[in-house]
Amino acid sequence: MRNVKVIFETSLGLRIMGILTKKQQKLYNSFYESTHENDYLDNKTEILVGLAASMAMNCAPCTNYYLKMSKEMSINKGEIFEVLAKVMAVSAGQKRLQVEEVIKNNEIDIESY
Repeated sequence: MRNVKVIFETSLGLRIMGILTKKQQKLYNSFYESTHENDYLDNKTEILVGLAASMAMNCAPCTNYYLKMSKEMSINKGEIFEVLAKVMAVSAGQKRLQVEEVIKNNEIDIESY
């Protein structure tokens, strides 16, 4: 079966366009739903991890979903801001390491600038 362009509903209630077969859609949806069946994370932690991942991956619809879930879970704005700060810190660190790697791999003498 060849892939066809389809629009489908995700468990987030978002309309997403993708190039997936119905089988692939079903498998993805099953996988996504399984991430809500935690053995080790409590509900609040799951929502905060989802929020952090959404922010880090620049997924605005996902961030919106997790912010709404945060409100339903009585997660306060201080907790949300601490998640945002952690995402910002990790992102900034990754960019610093990226530039250091380019400098090293290309033998750039940054001190000569």
